[in-house]
Amino acid sequence: MSSSPRISRRTAIRGAVLVGVGAAAAGGTVLTSNLAHADAARPTIASCAEWGARSPRGLTQLTNNPNKIVIHHTATSNSAGTTKQDAYNLAYQIQGWHMNPPNNWADSGQHFTISRGGYVMEGRHTSLQHLDDGRGMVQGAHAPGANSNGIGIENEGLFTSALPPEALWNSLVDFCAYICSQYNIPATEIFGHRDYVATACPGDALYAKLPQLRTEVKAKLDGGGGDPPDFSVIVDNTAGDFGASESWGTSTYSSQKHGSDYRFAQPEAVSDAAYFRANIPAAGNYKIETWYPADPGYNAATPFIIYTANGNQTVKVDQRTGGGKWVSLGTHALTAGNKSVVAVSRWAGGSGYVVADAIRVTSA
Repeated sequence: MSSSPRISRRTAIRGAVLVGVGAAAAGGTVLTSNLAHADAARPTIASCAEWGARSPRGLTQLTNNPNKIVIHHTATSNSAGTTKQDAYNLAYQIQGWHMNPPNNWADSGQHFTISRGGYVMEGRHTSLQHLDDGRGMVQGAHAPGANSNGIGIENEGLFTSALPPEALWNSLVDFCAYICSQYNIPATEIFGHRDYVATACPGDALYAKLPQLRTEVKAKLDGGGGDPPDFSVIVDNTAGDFGASESWGTSTYSSQKHGSDYRFAQPEAVSDAAYFRANIPAAGNYKIETWYPADPGYNAATPFIIYTANGNQTVKVDQRTGGGKWVSLGTHALTAGNKSVVAVSRWAGGSGYVVADAIRVTSA
């Protein structure tokens, strides 16, 4: 599904969008990963399969969309490990508590879990697919009165007096913004478990921070991951915002070059990329393009690394053809600031020079 420029992605994009297919046919561009969804950037979310969940015993799939988010705490140790494996162990342990006697539930009760290290994980099977599609939900078992219309998020720790660590809090804000964006849920509709049943959950300290959570999520939805203000910049390899080591040569050979020259290097399995920086005015979705001269002796799969809000995304470009024009590298969610946006890597397969000439970044 494609979206028209300047239309909010909240209503225009549902599901992963593969951008640049036309450029692939005409300019040899192949995306190696899915792009971002919706207004808010999609965080990395480990599926049940990734953390090694047991099979559920039967789940109820609902056609209605959720209209709220319900915040929980796990009431576990505040000194637990913060690695990815620690997070996966937590998810597995919670599923055991919920599926084993005396609960005997069909699966993990909550839809998602966030660890103290900030890792976001699917809790109940099919929750992630519904979320990424922006359609329907699986009935939960996390809060009576909200199981059929609220997304339950467990946060690792005991927050009666202690506050969540920074990594967890930042992930919670980003993830709530993504949920709200996918399902069109207002940031005001974020609640605590105790709002639906007599319980100490999610702890006095975390419950007191829910107004701040709503405020930070709303800020994300208002301008931290959607359509940025009109912006366009071209960074040529001769600009001060370009950087490369002495291993990158300079050439004026091709008439298809952008500006006066371009940079080239032999492909090699080394960390020696050429970097393009840009001052991104606001977090949001941006179209990124590259200009390069094409030649049969250049590389067939030059890796372009895009530093997105969701982590590094790699786009491989066949620089043997399609040069002398702007070639799409896709539309990506970027964070604000003056920083590296694109790197051209020498870590390419095959033979033929990898080329770094110019990039263009435009608000989507």
